[in-house]
Amino acid sequence: VQLQASGGGLVQAGGSLRLSCAADGRTFGRFALDWFRQAPGKEREMVATMNWGGIRNYGDSVKGRFTISRNSAENSVYLQMTSLRPEDTAIYYCAARKFGTDTYAYWGQGTQVTVSS
Repeated sequence: VQLQASGGGLVQAGGSLRLSCAADGRTFGRFALDWFRQAPGKEREMVATMNWGGIRNYGDSVKGRFTISRNSAENSVYLQMTSLRPEDTAIYYCAARKFGTDTYAYWGQGTQVTVSS
């Protein structure tokens, strides 16, 4: 199983980015793809999750600014990030878990997001 995260980059504070996580079709149909991030010197934290029913859950620090979405036609999950802050700077990872479980079986390679002040 391969997860390909992309879309990271350098952006000024207040700007926006959209991250993408692509999976093969077999994986995409059976797994939820969620977003995590890890900043230098900090623990990894959950950013956004979405279950089979479309219920979304966000980390407190990104609520109201980030949106997770899923496109079955493209076998991809997206993370739309707006009103970015310097503290959003981190490596962002997508991870796959079987629907209905909390265990992540696969992780993508990560994409760097840097927000300048």
